Amino acid sequence: MDEENKLIKIFEKANTTFLRNNSDLLLSQVSERTLCGALMMHLRDSIQDTEFSKYNVDVEYNRNKNSTVETKIKSIPGPGGTKVKINCDLILHSRGQNLKKDNLIAIEMKKSSRSKSEKDSDRIRIMALTQDRYGGGRSLDNTVSFEHVCDYTLGIYYEVNYKRKSILVEYYRKGYIFNKKVLQNCWST
Repeated sequence: MDEENKLIKIFEKANTTFLRNNSDLLLSQVSERTLCGALMMHLRDSIQDTEFSKYNVDVEYNRNKNSTVETKIKSIPGPGGTKVKINCDLILHSRGQNLKKDNLIAIEMKKSSRSKSEKDSDRIRIMALTQDRYGGGRSLDNTVSFEHVCDYTLGIYYEVNYKRKSILVEYYRKGYIFNKKVLQNCWST
């Protein structure tokens, strides 16, 4: 099984456990950040006893050390050369320890009630994060290094629809969506 399929299997195991064990959070319609924190714990459990066990799962991780207020959140070129902030909701990565393969999974989570522009912004971020490494390792304005922040093996856009009790999951690789599914009746009342 290739790395991408292993990571999908790990995510889907974590997501199944997350949905089964956190119906109270979903029924309460808590914030995306709270849901990401709960999913993070299940993703961490899912990588145990796998080849990815030494990797870390972080919520809204920003490795941009010694930055100024203006450059606190790094950016990378996105589709059409747009500037994309790369502070992602949830990531599985080595925190820069494995330079051969630092970044594995990037997840952006949104509630379905959010605006189309907010959802599209998250999708663009996932596209940018799953693109191959960029030459030069510099941002669009040539001031902030973004070495090791792209080239995620798998990107996931995760949309929670409280009204329908469903989850939309979109999978991305190399900057493009390659699979999409809607999980119905994900939590009980």
